[in-house]
Amino acid sequence: MTAIKHALQRDIFTPNDERLLSIVNVCKAGKKKRNCFLCATVTTERPVQVNVVKVKKSDKGDFYKRQTVWALRDLVIVDAKDAIKENPEFDLHFDKVYKWVASSTAEKNTFISCIWKLNQRYLRKKIDFINVSAQLLEESVPSGENQNVAGGDEEVVDEYQELNAREEQDIEIMMEGCEYAISNAEAFADKLSRELQVLDGANIQSIMASEKQVNILMKLLDEALKEVDQIEGKLSSYEEMLQSVKEQMDQISESNHLIHLSNTNNLKLLSEIEFLVNHMDLAKGHIKALQEGDLSSSRGIEACTNAADALLQCMNVALQPGHDMLHAVQQQQQRFSDLREQFARRLASHLNNVFVQQGHDQSSTLAQHSVELTLPNHHPFHRDLLRYAKLMEWMKNTDYGKYEGLTKNYMDYLSRLYEREIKDFFEVAKIKMTGATKEGKKFGLHGSSGKLTGSTSSLNKLSVQSSGNRRSQSSSLLDMGNMSTSDLDVADRTKFDKIFEQVLSELEPLCLSEQDFISKFFKLQQHLSLPGSAVGDADELDGGTFSKSHGVGGPQSISSENHMIRQMMIKIFRCVEPELNNLIALGDKIDSFNSLYMLVKMSHHVWTAQNVDPTSFLSTTLGNVLVTVKRNFDKCISNQIKQMEDVKISKKSKVGILPFVAEFEEFAALAESIFKNAERRGDLDKAYLKLIRGVFTNVEKVANESQKTPRDVVMMENFHHIFATLSRLKISCLEAEKKEAKQKYTDHLQSYVIYSLGQPLEKLNHFFEGVEARVAQGVREEEVSYQLAFNKQELRKVIKEYPGKEVKKGLDNLYKKVDKHLCEEENLLQVVWHSMQDEFIRQYKHFEGLIARCYPGSGITMEFTIQDILDYFSSIAQSH
Repeated sequence: MTAIKHALQRDIFTPNDERLLSIVNVCKAGKKKRNCFLCATVTTERPVQVNVVKVKKSDKGDFYKRQTVWALRDLVIVDAKDAIKENPEFDLHFDKVYKWVASSTAEKNTFISCIWKLNQRYLRKKIDFINVSAQLLEESVPSGENQNVAGGDEEVVDEYQELNAREEQDIEIMMEGCEYAISNAEAFADKLSRELQVLDGANIQSIMASEKQVNILMKLLDEALKEVDQIEGKLSSYEEMLQSVKEQMDQISESNHLIHLSNTNNLKLLSEIEFLVNHMDLAKGHIKALQEGDLSSSRGIEACTNAADALLQCMNVALQPGHDMLHAVQQQQQRFSDLREQFARRLASHLNNVFVQQGHDQSSTLAQHSVELTLPNHHPFHRDLLRYAKLMEWMKNTDYGKYEGLTKNYMDYLSRLYEREIKDFFEVAKIKMTGATKEGKKFGLHGSSGKLTGSTSSLNKLSVQSSGNRRSQSSSLLDMGNMSTSDLDVADRTKFDKIFEQVLSELEPLCLSEQDFISKFFKLQQHLSLPGSAVGDADELDGGTFSKSHGVGGPQSISSENHMIRQMMIKIFRCVEPELNNLIALGDKIDSFNSLYMLVKMSHHVWTAQNVDPTSFLSTTLGNVLVTVKRNFDKCISNQIKQMEDVKISKKSKVGILPFVAEFEEFAALAESIFKNAERRGDLDKAYLKLIRGVFTNVEKVANESQKTPRDVVMMENFHHIFATLSRLKISCLEAEKKEAKQKYTDHLQSYVIYSLGQPLEKLNHFFEGVEARVAQGVREEEVSYQLAFNKQELRKVIKEYPGKEVKKGLDNLYKKVDKHLCEEENLLQVVWHSMQDEFIRQYKHFEGLIARCYPGSGITMEFTIQDILDYFSSIAQSH
């Protein structure tokens, strides 16, 4: 074991600056025996660190390697299993329990003893040693065989003391005198021992020689003791004398303490009195301002504001415990309360008078705005009232009841004022939309006052008239065979658009200005809230209560202040939303296409308002109105689709371009000009899809019902018109419908050409149909001429019936027939005629091919050529 210990020290611990103190050969309990060593080590550098290291033999060679290291300070329990019987098993409790079996009980005991000593020396930590013999935990070194090992361990454990400079110098001098000290250590040690013995003898002789001097020293000590006794006697007498002086000084000190305590109390009393006087004394000038100050002048308002602030500071001073029990303090507080109540009444009365006067002053300016589409400016009134903003804040903090009353009175006066102004403003807008002449009377507007006096029935009649206007016009257009645009031209719609934009542009700054004034004047902080926040109900204002959570002068939460601002705006501008809805209804009755203008304008203003504050009164109101505008827009689209479905065609005249196809073109062109770069483009795209599907469906329906005009002509002309419209407007969401319209136009053009051209060489067609039938039955093409019914003589007979003159005559009749079917608007006659020319040439080439294959070498040909056909078609087209 000693050899292993030295090997481990040399190979593992010396390179790491560690010393190996104890070692035990162990294996894990309950498993296959794989031996390893547990080593107790200390570092050579300070501070000393004590570790328990697990070392095992490498699988690839005979050398040892460090596997696990535990710090001794992490050891909690050492369990030796049995303190009486010899048992090689033991447990070490670190972060978990490690169970070991030592190769011998002696090694286990030696290792546990070393752990105990290291704990006592370096850690002073309470490690529990369980089932360990008391003999192992003693400081003494065990006897017997292990004495040398334990003793060696203890010696190593002893703290190393470094030599000082003097000791190093003496050793160097001594070793210089003995040159053989290094080469012969034993001789050097013998020499040192002899010199030490000599020194010991000299010391003993010196001590024996100094006995006389010791006696003299003892005598001197006896004399010194006598002197000390004398000094102690004198000190006792002095102490008795000072005792009386001490008692007198104690009395003086107590008297001084009482004087100091009295002075301290007087200073504290003076400080409290100065505090109350400085903080609870209101200047006479402030009192006069509160009682008699002029609230109508700027200087008086400033004086009253300063006085009110001073009063508030006096009332809100933080009194110390007991101050409120003083009679003078109670009197002063009552005086402040009376001043506050008196000034609050005076301020509330004055502001109420200002509110009333504002209503009268603004009413006098309404006349000059009655003919212009502008709203009166409230900035001067707001500017005058904002001088009282600090006083309103004082009122809010000191008397919330009167503050709430002023708020209600402001809303009552201003709501009536704004209602008059806004209603007159909207009446002017309605007059400008409809005109005050014959056209205005048609919509129920009479006189220069601008009042809408038309009854509900007249408006309903107007709605029926305008919604049915296009329907009746469509029928008349079908009867007359020509097309026209809407009864209201672009100028009228542009005028409406400008008026509607002017209305919104006047309302928006008015509402924002009033909301900003309310926030500043009534000291309500505006905070942006989420779009999903609920808007309060105006009925709470009418019921006469604001938030009851506010005490007198109590703070308001952010949500309650936002709520209060919205409530005030709803009460003041309660007529805005109904008036906007009435104006929108009028615009929709004038022309349903006005809903397009209104949707774009209203969407833009809603978007602008929501960017500022998504839950403000303006944003919420415009959002509600936008819903109505969107409904009118959807209704406009639905009405157009219904008009398509209700179209009836004339049985006596040709159809031509259907009215709803022309109206779709008008709608699309108008919508594209209106919705350019608009926020609600998605709504228009959805409407386009609904309309175009309705157009497609009803074109086919009308084509199927047409008696005068062939179905293919109706389909061809209308889908050509639709395709041309979509190609010109380049509407991206209708690309698929544009391709579909082109395909339908092409298909029906081909169908009409084939149907109209029919069989211009009827007998020749029947003859060659028979030839093709024989070939289909299996007769070879070169053998067809031997069939009795299809021989060369029969072919020549049929060909002679179709000279060039007859063919040209038949084509001329066909041209006249096509000209009667087609309308002039689309100008498709030449397109159709050219297609018929191509189809006729195709049939001609087909006949020529059959003759060449079935009658080879017969020399039979048609009596006219392809060039003749081209000349026939060209001359017929030019002659007409």
